[in-house]
Amino acid sequence: MDTPTPPKTPWRLLLTHIKPQKWMLVAGGLLGFTGGMAGLAEPLVAKSVIDAFGTGASLTGPIVTLTILVLAGATISAAGMYVLERTAESIVLSARLRLVGRMLRLRVPDVDRLKPGDLISRVTADTTLLRAVCTSGVTNAISAAFMLIGCIVLMAVMDPVLLGVTLGVLVMIGLITMFVMPRIGRATAQAQEALGEMGATLDRSLQAFRTVKAAGAEARETAAVRTAAERAWRRGVTAAGWSSIAGTSTWLGVQLSFLAVLGVGGVRVASGALEVSSLIAFLLYLFYLTGPIAMLVEGATQLQTGLAAVKRMREVEDLDVEPSAPAEGVAAGDTAPAGIVFDDVRFAYDEDRAPALNGVSFEVSAGGMTALVGPSGAGKSTIFALLERFYEPSSGAIRLDGADLRDLPMTELRGAFGYVEQDSPVLAGTLRENLTFGAPHATEEEIIEVLGRTQLSDLVARLPEGLDTQVGHRGQMLSGGERQRVAIARALLRRPRLLLLDEATSQLDAVNELRLRDVITEVAGITTVLVIAHRLSTVTSAERIVVLEAGRVRAAGTHAELVADDDLYRELATTQFVTGTAAMGAAAAG
Repeated sequence: MDTPTPPKTPWRLLLTHIKPQKWMLVAGGLLGFTGGMAGLAEPLVAKSVIDAFGTGASLTGPIVTLTILVLAGATISAAGMYVLERTAESIVLSARLRLVGRMLRLRVPDVDRLKPGDLISRVTADTTLLRAVCTSGVTNAISAAFMLIGCIVLMAVMDPVLLGVTLGVLVMIGLITMFVMPRIGRATAQAQEALGEMGATLDRSLQAFRTVKAAGAEARETAAVRTAAERAWRRGVTAAGWSSIAGTSTWLGVQLSFLAVLGVGGVRVASGALEVSSLIAFLLYLFYLTGPIAMLVEGATQLQTGLAAVKRMREVEDLDVEPSAPAEGVAAGDTAPAGIVFDDVRFAYDEDRAPALNGVSFEVSAGGMTALVGPSGAGKSTIFALLERFYEPSSGAIRLDGADLRDLPMTELRGAFGYVEQDSPVLAGTLRENLTFGAPHATEEEIIEVLGRTQLSDLVARLPEGLDTQVGHRGQMLSGGERQRVAIARALLRRPRLLLLDEATSQLDAVNELRLRDVITEVAGITTVLVIAHRLSTVTSAERIVVLEAGRVRAAGTHAELVADDDLYRELATTQFVTGTAAMGAAAAG
């Protein structure tokens, strides 16, 4: 089932993250509000203490009451803050899981044009900003608004004239805040974008770490990352500058209010219109306003920051995704060999580029081996990408056992294929985890059988912990040939109806190539094998060889037929066999 279309506005998207935790946020907000209300009562109790000094009444009751209010307010506020912070962490966790779940189901073309480092930044840095939004940005701001209203009401009861003086200054703060907040949002969005660019630059260097070192390019790559980091720093400083203006305006407003109230209040006390205790209590309330006002300004700042982050998250949310796969992988279904038909298929990676496939038509019979050969750039790997529906053809049709691929559920389609990529990626983890990556329920007997077929048994015997040995980041503990055989074993464990091998022997030595060729021939007896090969020696026994050139099918037939009838294939075969026959013969003799 597809994920529902995400909301289009940052506010609505923000609310979708907050909504599941709304009652916990309400509970935390109420606790914080209750603690704040206890603080509101403190100036009134302080006034009674001052009045008691003047009348000679006992101070015990007011002081005890004041102590209880202070302790109770602090305890309740601490409990409210814990609930809010815990809830905020839950919201961040939910946002991260939602974003990762969506990222891993994005369509291949979208991921191809995005930068991995920037995507990682959206999952880590941008989602972290939601924590502050949920505490300072939403709940604390609402609590502060209620406390501010309550404080203003009590100040109005004490002296409306002094309240008018105070509100005049607060209006000035509000105008400054309205001017500053949009700028904070824009600056934060630019800072987060720059942070993503820095992550993408660093990720590029780390992905090609050995190449960077071998080329002596450490200084150049460091300079590139430094440039991106400095750009992020400048934009972060801009956001910090606007935030400091907002915070300073709040502090300045309260100080100006204090001076104005002190001056006007002093005159009113001198005229007898106001008691000294009332002026002191009013000033205490004025200082108390600092907290709610600061919380409101901080909340508005955090909301701008959070909305900037949510906009970047929304860019991922707005991308199309593929249908969800079952949690435990695709269950085994029909295991009969599959037949494939390409019917006048056309495809281009970009509108400005020449077509990668231009009217390709050929048939792969169920069972046996069919090979795709031709120069680099002929469109061979593109055919595999279209079979896996990483991309969709511009026109024409691809059929699996007579059914158009576009009419088949994605999970069913890919469950029928075993795919060995050209670079044979191996993931960090144990060898067992890599082997069973596409077949999590494979039995020990099935694993042992596949290890024998792919010449990996000796490797497992040499490893210190056997199948449970860690293979390192991207399989760095394995040689190139071993990684290739692991990828083939992983595909075979799926018991596919169609095995796709993209240059499956490119990193194997002559001996292991001969052995794996026998394995592929054996597998072709029980399933359909479609193999891309630059080494023609691996596919001479194929029932059918399709020769591609410049995105078109040039010729098709057996090895003998193509040697006799097709100039390009004859040239490829002659060149390879002249240079390679001696080596292959020596390997076979050994």
